[in-house]
Amino acid sequence: MKRFETAFEHLLFSSRWLMAPVYLGLILAMLVLLVKFGKQAWELLSHLFSATGSEVIVGVLTLVDIALIMNLLIIIIFSGYENFVSKMEDLHGHKDRPDWMGHIGFSDLKIKLIGSIVAISGIELLKGFMDVGKLDDRELAWMVGIHVTFVVSGLLYAVMDRLQRGGGEAH
Repeated sequence: MKRFETAFEHLLFSSRWLMAPVYLGLILAMLVLLVKFGKQAWELLSHLFSATGSEVIVGVLTLVDIALIMNLLIIIIFSGYENFVSKMEDLHGHKDRPDWMGHIGFSDLKIKLIGSIVAISGIELLKGFMDVGKLDDRELAWMVGIHVTFVVSGLLYAVMDRLQRGGGEAH
């Protein structure tokens, strides 16, 4: 029976590698976002002299939005892989290794995820207000409501996380 238990535990432990293709998929998603970024940047540059100020701002906000999402994916890929699949031991001495790599736990990852969602939602809301003539009151109300929901959820999660950690040091 002990041999069965040991074999089963090894199977469970090895199952973490099922996440590796998910992280590969997120890298592919970053490639898709990179193409979208390039397309948006090209559109912005090609209409630079004919675009209104608000159209330029919305274009730039879209680029910032894509950059935030890609940054978020990097954090999820690196910290998720290191927390749930395998440590990247060979990269510890690499000069370009981000300082936060290997130090973001699952709770920290969730806080960064919620913070990024709030920032992305705020950018989308700002873009909506820049194009206020194209949206009706109901659409704007939904955008504000969803953003407020994200903000409140983020604050509540941060408070719960701090209480769980015993109100200890900030992270």
